[in-house]
Amino acid sequence: MAPTALLSVSNKEGLVPLAEGLLEAGYRLISSGGTAAALKAAGLEVTKVAEHTGAPEILGGRVKTLHPHIHGGILARRCEPSHQADLDAQGIAPIDVVVVNLYPFRETVANPEVAFDTAIENIDIGGPAMVRAAAKNHADVVVLTSPSQYGPFLESLRTGAISAALRRQLALEAFQHTASYDTAISSWLAGQLAGAVEVPSEVPSAVAAPLRLELPARQSLRYGENPHQQATWHSEPAAGWGAAVQLQGKELSYNNLIDLDAALATVREFGYGPGAQPAAVVVKHTNPCGVAIGHNGAAALSRALDADRLSAFGGIVAINCVVDLATAELLTSLFLECVVAPGFDGPASERLATKANLRLLELNPAAIALASRRQLRTLLGGVLVQELDDQPVDGAAWQVVSERQPTAQELDDLGFAWKLARHVRSNAITVAKGGQSLGIGAGQMNRVGSARLALAAAGDRARGAVLASDGFFPFDDTVRLAAGQGITAVIQPGGSVRDADSITACNALGLAMVVTGRRHFLH
Repeated sequence: MAPTALLSVSNKEGLVPLAEGLLEAGYRLISSGGTAAALKAAGLEVTKVAEHTGAPEILGGRVKTLHPHIHGGILARRCEPSHQADLDAQGIAPIDVVVVNLYPFRETVANPEVAFDTAIENIDIGGPAMVRAAAKNHADVVVLTSPSQYGPFLESLRTGAISAALRRQLALEAFQHTASYDTAISSWLAGQLAGAVEVPSEVPSAVAAPLRLELPARQSLRYGENPHQQATWHSEPAAGWGAAVQLQGKELSYNNLIDLDAALATVREFGYGPGAQPAAVVVKHTNPCGVAIGHNGAAALSRALDADRLSAFGGIVAINCVVDLATAELLTSLFLECVVAPGFDGPASERLATKANLRLLELNPAAIALASRRQLRTLLGGVLVQELDDQPVDGAAWQVVSERQPTAQELDDLGFAWKLARHVRSNAITVAKGGQSLGIGAGQMNRVGSARLALAAAGDRARGAVLASDGFFPFDDTVRLAAGQGITAVIQPGGSVRDADSITACNALGLAMVVTGRRHFLH
């Protein structure tokens, strides 16, 4: 009896050449639905599954391959006499090759407007069953789940028997394929049900669903944070950074991506895309070193660079509006690693092309909206999950606790400085005035140390500026230091048992103090 290959694919890339190769090798082809139609249209001889099983498709095609003549043929162990006896008794032919890829569920639900019932109908049932059966019995059955596998398989088929190593590798990829598919379905369904199902109050808050991630590998990176560390970038293809288009420049590195994410998060405080207040951010080692708003992108970028030109060298830049020629001229005026923006117009692209190594990334606002709001961090043997700290700033919840009320200008500056503080590593201090950062202190072991760094960077520009702290003041030393450098108003979360000390210092020194009731630690 001729060996048999079963083909049932949604993605028909490479289908006809594969089928031709199987026929040349003496295989008999069985298929169903659109796959059979595509093979017949190519003039190839194929037996329909219904003819092979003797049972018609039913339930509108929901049931066609779920039949003993299919699964018995796949699962029978050739070395087991009792299995062969069962096949003979039931008149079942062995199936030697299974070529299956699944209904396009991911592609269907990528459309946020997809109807629930439409998504459900794109959940494949028979396909995963055949793939798993063939992968389980890979010693006797070859399973192919991707067009990328067809070439190596045909080459191996032409040169002789399929090796045990190749069979095992294909089985592994098959189980990964179905696992990925199930994760995509469960993740989508969980998202649909989020907030729609009430959790009884007696259920402990620590009880949570298992974390399941299915992120395709976008690219292997040259290395991680350091050359001795291997690294890979995994990302959803249509959401967040996975949808970014690199227009030019060298290959992105691990550190580039980490810094780009920090820069994007910061610039989004001012909106992103059409209608946003033009803003620019320069980041070094995940911390913003220059942030500013302006009447257009070029003005915002110029002010962001002026905030700390020394640190800007070799930095990562995020701009929240389309880059024009004037902005491009500024971007080419110094060495930068990467630039991300919603778009680049023609003249700007031509100008930036003169900096061939500068990495330009175009990231559409719609792709950002599709990204998950979960934030994940690994630790030894586990993962921490939290929601992003990206809620809009609510100035209505703020409270002035000092005797002196802040001026309207000081309130604007305090809002700007506060937006920046949550994007600076704790302990975080930001000094700002007129929509421009003047000094930033990050990651110190005590708040006074961060304040000294921020005020030193601001220098004389600190006079008449404001200061923000991501955490409360446990002592009044930061307030007194700020006042000595000319700071006129401060903003902090409040909540220290010694808040009164800092408030008293503000009153004695003539500073205005605002407490927000919310902290923004970033570790």
